[in-house]
Amino acid sequence: YRWHSKEQDKFRRLVIIPAMKRYYLVLRSCLSVLADMFDKSKSGRIDLYGFSALWRFIQQWRNLFQQFDRDHSGNITSSELHQALCQMGYNLSPQFSQLLVSRYSQKGCTPGIQLDRFIQTCTLLQTMTEAFREKDTGMTGTARISYEDFLMMSASRML
Repeated sequence: YRWHSKEQDKFRRLVIIPAMKRYYLVLRSCLSVLADMFDKSKSGRIDLYGFSALWRFIQQWRNLFQQFDRDHSGNITSSELHQALCQMGYNLSPQFSQLLVSRYSQKGCTPGIQLDRFIQTCTLLQTMTEAFREKDTGMTGTARISYEDFLMMSASRML
């Protein structure tokens, strides 16, 4: 009985707690970006209407995720992500979807992204698209910007 308790403590210390910390950081980062998207007053807080809009937005992403998680594994593969992004109106290559999945997949697991990372990916993509559209005034899909302008666009939306 004592051995079992010591092993459980060791497992908790070495595996469970670090995993929870990693998940918490991803979740906190995702929630921070989402809250910023719905913080219309830029006060660092969202009001009831902002929260309601945020909740609807998350539910839409969840529905989209479930629609494209064809095998109901709780993960979206790069091909499923590509199909989802196409449905959302993004004209991106399958290689870009593969890059996103490899970047946002949990390490050591089956390749694919779970719902929280899917939302994080979609949020990032939407934020960067909005930044790009400010420079692509002709809506041609191209823009000429300096490196510093690119960094300013990215940092102002990511930090």
